[in-house]
Amino acid sequence: MSEQAQPSGYQHRPDYRVDLLARTNTMTATLDGQQLAVSDECLLVDEQDHGLVVYFPPQAVNSGLLETIELHTVCPFKGEASYWTLPDSGRPWIAWCYPHPHPQVARLAGYIAFDQSVVQLTIGPGRYTGVRS
Repeated sequence: MSEQAQPSGYQHRPDYRVDLLARTNTMTATLDGQQLAVSDECLLVDEQDHGLVVYFPPQAVNSGLLETIELHTVCPFKGEASYWTLPDSGRPWIAWCYPHPHPQVARLAGYIAFDQSVVQLTIGPGRYTGVRS
């Protein structure tokens, strides 16, 4: 299944909101004491009809711990997602990303989210970056 084969849900719901909020807070994802990711350049995704989800930039994720699996799902507003598991975690999957998201959320490309019902997410202090233009 390719992202191009999936029409964007925005065609039928142009008012649907998926807000990508850049944050400077240091965010950490851990599972069973293993640090999976840490970054102060995460995106907080606030999607209508869903809870808040933290997405880590790919370079912030300890990819050596994760194993790609053959699971793909489609969100009509973000695109096709690819998934990873943590071997020996007892979980079928713990992380996903949208390699080629719809244009409305293009900034999300490659960022990785973790199943927040399983992975512990901590949000630390942010850093002041000055006035944004």
